Amino acid sequence: MSSLSYVLITPARNEAAFIRLTLKSVTEQTVPPLRWIVVSDGSTDGTDELVHNYAEEYSWIKLVRMPERTQRHFAAKISAFNAGVAELADLSYDLIGSLDADTSFDPDYFEFLLNKMAEDPKLGLAGTPFKDISTGSYDFRFASTDHVSGACQLFRRECYEQIGGYQPVKGGGVDLIAVVTARMRGWKTKTFTEKTYLHHRTMGSAQTGALMGWFKNGAKDYALGCHPLWEVFRTAYQMSKKPYFLGGVLLFSGYLLSAIRRVKRPISDELMAFRRREQLARLHNFLFRSRTVESGGIRQSSKNNLDALKD
Repeated sequence: MSSLSYVLITPARNEAAFIRLTLKSVTEQTVPPLRWIVVSDGSTDGTDELVHNYAEEYSWIKLVRMPERTQRHFAAKISAFNAGVAELADLSYDLIGSLDADTSFDPDYFEFLLNKMAEDPKLGLAGTPFKDISTGSYDFRFASTDHVSGACQLFRRECYEQIGGYQPVKGGGVDLIAVVTARMRGWKTKTFTEKTYLHHRTMGSAQTGALMGWFKNGAKDYALGCHPLWEVFRTAYQMSKKPYFLGGVLLFSGYLLSAIRRVKRPISDELMAFRRREQLARLHNFLFRSRTVESGGIRQSSKNNLDALKD
């Protein structure tokens, strides 16, 4: 068993419908955290009471209450996370995790991640795929595993501090910025597919909202520095998937409109250049290194690079 210690921070805004599952999962861990800070971000639905009841039984759980607010955006979530970090100022620990309040997982989930971190000192950020209750599993057999989904990210403390923590970006992408920045600073990032966790909040929305989501994704791709050539291939890839053609058109429209408007990007030129180099390297691998095998299929590594376009 790993000797590494870890802490968790969970920003929670009106999560009474799901946080009971998260509370149960964390308190049943074979290796519990040194401290779990649940930051109630102005909740009004009974979230606080649920956390408070668990905190009375488990001394390592602490509820932090933030003022109510009218807006809901990613920057506010990071403000709540940072309030949790402040509560850990006098605590010595090795790893720090961001955990959403609508997740659940096996009792040995964090023991598994701790062991992975202990095996590789250069691993700065680790996680696993999730299963969404509405859409099922994300197929990581054919996708890049160097991205770690934001619902559960476990950082080596040195890595987290070196990247400057999460950046408060209102439009989203804070988890992606953290992952890419970690790699830019020389750390490894990895999604381990041997385990999964459940994500209980339904992802997506009504058809109109889902379609608009593709437009917003294109705008976010521009904001987060995607290379234009990468976006062209990503658009073509999306046209082959549901919603056929239209999703790709909306994706590229969001990117193109942001480019025409010259929307200000929330990331540094250094990070954008690094991300674009990674994207071009993947495209190069796909375009020039793919080789057919006797079965007529495409080499696995090339398939990985192609399906990474969905991210």
